[in-house]
Amino acid sequence: MSKFLLLLFPVCAMIGCSQPSSDRKEKGKTEDGSPKVEEYIELNEEKKQWPLDFLMGKFDPEEHEDFIEIPEKYASRAGMFLKKEVFDAYLKMFEAAQKEGIDLVIRSATRNFDAQKRIWEEKWRGERPSAGKNARETYPDPVDRALNILLYSSMPGTSRHHWGTDIDLNSFDNYWFEHGEGLKLFLWLKENGPNFGFCRPYTALNEDRPTGYQEEKWHWSYYPLSSKLTKQAEEKLSDDMISGFLGHETATIIEVVKNYVLGIHPSCLQNQHSKRSHEQH
Repeated sequence: MSKFLLLLFPVCAMIGCSQPSSDRKEKGKTEDGSPKVEEYIELNEEKKQWPLDFLMGKFDPEEHEDFIEIPEKYASRAGMFLKKEVFDAYLKMFEAAQKEGIDLVIRSATRNFDAQKRIWEEKWRGERPSAGKNARETYPDPVDRALNILLYSSMPGTSRHHWGTDIDLNSFDNYWFEHGEGLKLFLWLKENGPNFGFCRPYTALNEDRPTGYQEEKWHWSYYPLSSKLTKQAEEKLSDDMISGFLGHETATIIEVVKNYVLGIHPSCLQNQHSKRSHEQH
C-alpha cells in the first residue's frame, strides 16, 4: 500500500488533495497529512457539484452513465430510469417490504426537462386535466393557470424528478393511501422508508411545510443524494433561469424556486437526519 501511495503523491500535488478539508477526521490522513486514497474519494463525493443542466433535467437519463433502467419487475412499465445508487437503495427497501407482504411498484421515476415540459404544456393548453380542471378554460390569467398546475406538477427545470432521486409509488391518488391495502403500504413506508434513505418531501401543507405542492403520499425521495441536490439548487437556481416552455414568464412572479423547489418537508434535508441520529445516540 505504501508504494501505491508514493506513486499517488505527485498526482495529489497537481490536483490539490494534499489540502485536506478542515472538517475531516485526523484518522483519515496519511503521515504527511494528505487524505488517504479512500478518504479522498469520499471527500470528492461529499463536495460533488452537479452541472446546472443536470439540476434542470437537461440531459437524457438513458445515455447518462450514472443512471440505470429499472427492470419491469419493479415498475409499472418499461423505460424508466433512476440513479444507480438510488435504485440499489430502493431494491433493499423493496425486498424488505416483500417479506412483510407489501408490494411496492414504481409508477414514475426520472423525468427530464423535455418530459416535464410535455406534461406542463399539455395542462397549460387544456389537453390534460390539471387538478380535475381544464386549466386553459378555467384560468385565463397566466399566473392563476400556473398556480393551478403547480398544485401537483412542477415547472420544467424545477422538478425533483429531474435528478433520478425521486420515485412515485403504486398510486397517484392520496385517497388510495388512506384505506385498506394502500393504508397498510403507506404506514409501512412511513415507518421503514427512512431506514433505507427515503423521505416524503410533499407532506400536508402546514407550519412545517408552508409552501409548495399539495400533499403527495406517493412521492418518495432518496435524501442522501436529493438533500445535496436541493442545497445546490438553492445556491445555483434562480427564477429567471426557468424558461423554455409555455407560461415560463410566471416563474419570477410566483418565485418558483423559493416556494416550490425549496418547499419540501425538513425531513428530506440531510442535516435534519444527522441531527436526529445524534440526538438518539
